[in-house]
Amino acid sequence: MLKKITGLFLCILLSSVGASAQFRPSPEGIKLERTLQLIKNLYVDDVDSKELTESAVRAMLRELDPHSSYLNEEEVKAMNEPLQGNFDGIGISFNMLTDTLYVMEVIAGGPSQKVGILPGDKIIYVGDTLIAGVEMNNQDVVKMLRGPKGTTVNVKVLRRGSKDLIEFRIVRDKIPITSIDAAYMVSENIGYIRLSRFGISSADEFKAAESKLRSQGMKHLLLDLTDNGGGILQTANEIADEFLGEGKVIVYTEGKNQPRYTMNATGTDELNGGKLVILVNGSSASASEILAGAIQDWDRGVIVGRRTFGKGLVQRQLPLPDGTMIRLTVARYYTPSGRSIQKPYEEGNIEAYNQDFINRYNQGELFEVDSIHFPDSLKYKTLINERTVYGGGGIMPDYYVPIDTTSGTMFHANLNARGVINRVAIGEVDNNRKSLLSKFSDVEEFNKGYHISDDLLNRLKTVAAEVDVEWNEDEYLKSQNLIFVQLKALMARDLYDSSAFFRIINDENDIYLEGLKIISDEKLYNQLLQGV
Repeated sequence: MLKKITGLFLCILLSSVGASAQFRPSPEGIKLERTLQLIKNLYVDDVDSKELTESAVRAMLRELDPHSSYLNEEEVKAMNEPLQGNFDGIGISFNMLTDTLYVMEVIAGGPSQKVGILPGDKIIYVGDTLIAGVEMNNQDVVKMLRGPKGTTVNVKVLRRGSKDLIEFRIVRDKIPITSIDAAYMVSENIGYIRLSRFGISSADEFKAAESKLRSQGMKHLLLDLTDNGGGILQTANEIADEFLGEGKVIVYTEGKNQPRYTMNATGTDELNGGKLVILVNGSSASASEILAGAIQDWDRGVIVGRRTFGKGLVQRQLPLPDGTMIRLTVARYYTPSGRSIQKPYEEGNIEAYNQDFINRYNQGELFEVDSIHFPDSLKYKTLINERTVYGGGGIMPDYYVPIDTTSGTMFHANLNARGVINRVAIGEVDNNRKSLLSKFSDVEEFNKGYHISDDLLNRLKTVAAEVDVEWNEDEYLKSQNLIFVQLKALMARDLYDSSAFFRIINDENDIYLEGLKIISDEKLYNQLLQGV
């Protein structure tokens, strides 16, 4: 059945994208077209032929693998936007809390900044539509605020200290989507870069951040790829090129209908042999795994964290005539040592595939490295030091970091889920923005000098009660440090920028702290690279 479906699908695809005349409809293709015509002409009720066709295509692709998929027009736009590096909009980041839109950050030079929108403003109306106090999700708001470049949108905001709503007319423009969440010096010679995606502009952004940190004295780099779901293969290649010598294999791809294609490094090591630590977790996928795998296989750096997602399938985006698209798996990618890191899957069983993280949790993998088992058949050797590494299910880090269970509680999780910590942080900045900025000129001063007051703690208790989160003193004391650091980090993001958030929150980031310990210890770093 699967072979018939595959043959049918390829026939339709090739005819749709203008394949040459040698590809003629197969019996299966004729069968599908005949079925659609019979339904349209004879079925008891009216039907939506487009919807039926989309359902058929989605069903066919589900039978192949977990990453082949169909995307309608809106899904195509949503998929491409983060990779293209820009979108048309008004230039703010926001948060919906208690049915109110809070402006969290105003993009420098963007349309909103030009007209005077400020962090902390609450957008009450978009056009004539009231959006405050009504049930509306983020996606609904995004649709209202975004639009083609050059078009206008009127908003009314409530600003602290102003009794009346302030109206702004904003002309939409191209808004850059950045890939670098944070880039700063951790110590005199250790830099930190957090990369959130692999988009079209990500390599240029990374190189600019790297160059800036080198000018500030960076000799060694912590590269944070945690929660980076991947993106463009070529971008991963360009970033890996910054650390590997010319001619070294970065990745190769191969499939039944795709001949082997190898990507080789062409540059020089921009760190000049300096220490490199890459941070990963279970949400680091695809291009993140290509980069981490290449660095690991060439013994160029140490991978720290938890086993990565395990996506080793290559998709090709194939447009259809009506503006929709299919993403079809055409090859597997392999690390320089020959590893395929695609985790196992059963054809057509996407639900089981998506339950992998829960399975890892239930099997104890997130808490204890000994819970992870790889068969000997998946054993490989790194290319310089001949350390043992494994394929068949993500990149296994050189140094495993279990989840920290000492500060996590259900009480803290409930505070997060109900937006309590976020609301308190926003309120504190909203009430004291001018005084905080005059007292703390930058994030370093803020991190050292700002302390959570009893008044803020009481506010935390009040807001928790307002949203029916029962105060648990024992669990609060267990999570206190984490809550306080999170409050400070959210406030810093509101006061300064997104990079400030990570400067502070990393103080409670177990993977970051272990990575910093390793990169700061020459002996430990070298032992890990030697597999000792």
